[in-house]
Amino acid sequence: MGEPTEIRNASADRAAAARGSGSVPGEGRTVHRPGGATRAAQTPAAALRSRVREQRRTPLRPRLWFELALIGFSYLIYSMVRNAVPEQEKAAQQHASWIWHFEQHLGIAVERSVNHGVNSVGWLIVGMNYYYATLHFIVTIGVLVWLYRSHPGRYAAARSVLFVTTGIALVGFYFFPLAPPRLMTGGNFVDTVYVHHTWGSLASGAGAQVSNQFAAMPSMHIGWSLWCGLTIFFLARRPWVRALGLAYPLATLMVIISTANHFWMDAVGGMVCLAVGFTASRAIYHVWVYQLPRVTGGADTEAPVTVPEQWTTPVGATRH
Repeated sequence: MGEPTEIRNASADRAAAARGSGSVPGEGRTVHRPGGATRAAQTPAAALRSRVREQRRTPLRPRLWFELALIGFSYLIYSMVRNAVPEQEKAAQQHASWIWHFEQHLGIAVERSVNHGVNSVGWLIVGMNYYYATLHFIVTIGVLVWLYRSHPGRYAAARSVLFVTTGIALVGFYFFPLAPPRLMTGGNFVDTVYVHHTWGSLASGAGAQVSNQFAAMPSMHIGWSLWCGLTIFFLARRPWVRALGLAYPLATLMVIISTANHFWMDAVGGMVCLAVGFTASRAIYHVWVYQLPRVTGGADTEAPVTVPEQWTTPVGATRH
């Protein structure tokens, strides 16, 4: 005696479903693989998003001519915008007074003591003047060249950090004009470039006529030097080179204070701008810049870059 028709039909339906012969309405259908593994077939839109994410994580090799033109054009725009900001001396002096009194309230207003102390050592302050005038550009360009040659897969993201940092700084220059300590009325700071007649800086003397003297907040000497230092620390292989990377922004901080070109708070502003730059790059490439592959195309045989644990843990996940 055979099975009832209803039972046979139900069995056939279950068997067909098990073989994946049915389809489910929606974005895609479920595909059954041998061994029980299943995956959802991607729609064209989902596949495109996946390809975009993958391209962001494995950027193309940068083109030299394009990068040279981009850096040159960007620095030209930076200089033009920075110097085109109206020199609002009254507001700049008022802001300097605010910052100086705020630091005094916090007990960290030691810039004047450092400035006078280092100025008494002639060879040291002269060296710092030349440091301030030259290394700001030399080291930054050197790190960019090193990234381009040795870490092409990370170059574009690292360069983006620098560009965003500088762009945010231009906003600060415009909306918060600030007199540096050496120009603050009644501050009794020593203008070390003027006193020691050193060359190569637009901070004082004839060069001051072509440079905005009230664009001190935030300090791009700190923003750029910290970018260089972190890049060297995370990507260099030799321990002594990594140590130099960390020492560079610290030395720069000492220089900007000793030469009375910046307050402590200007340095904090530079660090905030850099943090925004790193965050923007993270949003674009979906990973932190130093976690990108060293070479383009994703074929990276280098040992993983060591980064803080919180950088690699997804938001909301629990660390063990």
